[in-house]
Amino acid sequence: MVENSKGFEDSSGDLQEGSSKDGESTENSNTDNQSDLEDDSKVTETQTETDSNQAGEENQGEKSQKDPKTTSQTFEDGDGKKEDENSGEAGSNSDSGEKENRSGEKSESDEGEKTTTDEGSSENKNDSETDGGSGEKSASGAQSELLNETNTQNAAWSTQAAESQKEKNSQSPSDVKKDGQAWKVCNTTAGPDYIPCLDNWKAIRKLSSTKHYEHRERHCPDEAPTCLVPVPEGYKQSIKWPKSRDKIWYYNVPHTKLAEIKGHQNWVKVSGEYLTFPGGGTQFKHGALHYIDFIQDSLLDIAWGKRTRVILDVGCGVASFGGYLFERDVLAMSFAPKDEHEAQVQFALERGIPATLAVMGTKRLPFPGYVFDVVHCARCRVPWHIEGGKLLLELNRVLRPGGYFVWSATPVYQKLEEDVGIWKEMTKLTKAMCWELVVIKKDKLNGVGAAIYRKPTSNECYNQRTKNEPPLCKESDDPNAAWNVPLEACMHKVPEDESLRGSNWPEQWPKRLESPPYWLKSQVGVYGKPGQEDFAADYKHWKNVVSQSYLNGMGINWSSVRNVMDMRAVYGGFAAALKDLQVWVMNVVPIDSPDTLPIIYERGLFGMYHDWCQSFNTYPRTYDVLHADHLLSVVKKRCNLVGLVAEVDRILRPGGKLIVRDNVETITEVESLAKSMNWDIRMIYSKEGEGLLCVQKTMWRPKEAELITSAIM
Repeated sequence: MVENSKGFEDSSGDLQEGSSKDGESTENSNTDNQSDLEDDSKVTETQTETDSNQAGEENQGEKSQKDPKTTSQTFEDGDGKKEDENSGEAGSNSDSGEKENRSGEKSESDEGEKTTTDEGSSENKNDSETDGGSGEKSASGAQSELLNETNTQNAAWSTQAAESQKEKNSQSPSDVKKDGQAWKVCNTTAGPDYIPCLDNWKAIRKLSSTKHYEHRERHCPDEAPTCLVPVPEGYKQSIKWPKSRDKIWYYNVPHTKLAEIKGHQNWVKVSGEYLTFPGGGTQFKHGALHYIDFIQDSLLDIAWGKRTRVILDVGCGVASFGGYLFERDVLAMSFAPKDEHEAQVQFALERGIPATLAVMGTKRLPFPGYVFDVVHCARCRVPWHIEGGKLLLELNRVLRPGGYFVWSATPVYQKLEEDVGIWKEMTKLTKAMCWELVVIKKDKLNGVGAAIYRKPTSNECYNQRTKNEPPLCKESDDPNAAWNVPLEACMHKVPEDESLRGSNWPEQWPKRLESPPYWLKSQVGVYGKPGQEDFAADYKHWKNVVSQSYLNGMGINWSSVRNVMDMRAVYGGFAAALKDLQVWVMNVVPIDSPDTLPIIYERGLFGMYHDWCQSFNTYPRTYDVLHADHLLSVVKKRCNLVGLVAEVDRILRPGGKLIVRDNVETITEVESLAKSMNWDIRMIYSKEGEGLLCVQKTMWRPKEAELITSAIM
């Protein structure tokens, strides 16, 4: 357990003074020279190996008698070396540096400050820590109220829920339940791969049609499950990036269907205890990097990593295209459905490549309008031209004006009768959509071709069409409304007013990361300041928090972290502050929060909308770190906190960390739930009703199972 209060005294001042983890003030020191220190920073922290083990024994009473197959605390790293998680090494994403931090705790705490552990013991800490703490606090100033939850409800900002509600008439909150600490293992057909909103067979069986892939869409159970998903037999700690791009442990994702079907195309191969990824794909058998350069050479204006920063990869396979785009400073939001192409998105996430489960069916994708610089489709076999071009028009909605659609598919370069027919229909449709066919080029090495289209930057072409087909959307149709909104075969007008988002291209990367969007000039920010000032203050805040606290003081070995999720992103400041690390961040904007997701894309980051009363569209064990900033206290007002904690457990890899910033009441609830799952409490800190908690998931699973009838085929 980390005991350096300076590391957690972030510059925002949003952690207020005077509260312990139980919401009560810690005892004052008997020494006069310590009283000022305790007034400034009263800290409650928990760790040491004994604390962790005793907490588990108190909650479970059977830890020492666990079945090693289901409760082992041992992981293996990428080199096959076994390490005990409770020792604070592999399973806790720790390295020698972290162990030095732990071993140095006693020397730091021998001389002064009092800290309280779970057992109520106290240690003294050096007075010199007060200088660092007060120095950091002095930087708070105008940011002291920046992350106060009540300040993020600026009425000028619409929420995704409100936007989408105008397009549909369905939204119902979940019931609130308090209990749920007697954990059980989920018994479902999907087993270790259970995704509640995608494996709801009770709802799927009732569908009147699957013509539009309705069975691959979200069908959430009435109540979020409160059971824990089992871990596959033989599971090992995930291989670290960048080695993970080339190979993963077979038993972590024990599926071979894609290797059998696509092995000759260099998608994935089985190699002993590994699944290996040669970097190929259907359209790039000779490697993704060659294919990426082929696209760049076909159209220099693509400018990977400069003009083009955020792309949407449709039907991503195992996402090798997105995995190798990191070398070009490009982020790819890759997606595919959970379907007969077994585990393709799971492979991507296990490799450390961004991906999410989604399908182009009857509803809009969970992204705002006008946000992707490029949309890419490599032989994704989507019937773009049918039903008035409804699916291609959805890509048009999310594509920036002036952005490109890269279509690498057989109709572009083959002369079979079916391909020729599809090409004719696509040509007719894209012309009607005012997309300009910029270039068609053949890749001689792979024997494939690509057509690149450009979306217009004005409405001139739309206005000159002799037929309104596809029709323009109604003026009342909000292109940003994306949560459970039905697809319509229409086009939204391009923003032409210079003050509107989408009328100008963002700054080139990496300048766009730090540049406040031009269209924020006319808006008030979510915290009540002028928009661009709000943006800058948020960025400054998160740079301070990450550098002073998260990177050095929390006991997280960030070199072992790859997949990160910010569960309540606002401007994307947390993700921006991690820019120099080899990580990627899924920025989630809850549907009942101010709709700031377009800002996140504008600065060259990505994310999606979500309702945290439901399960997220990802496989179990796919994220290394989850970050929840003043989220849980809001969510628990309308749905089951226990269900959300179970979802956090489902998403996190064993050994992964959850960082929670919230009020002390919520921090205490989460701490209790984490202990009941035998998680390690890595750090807990509180001041005057606000707290910071870091907990680490272990391999522990309950012995008793709970049958989830809705998830049985």
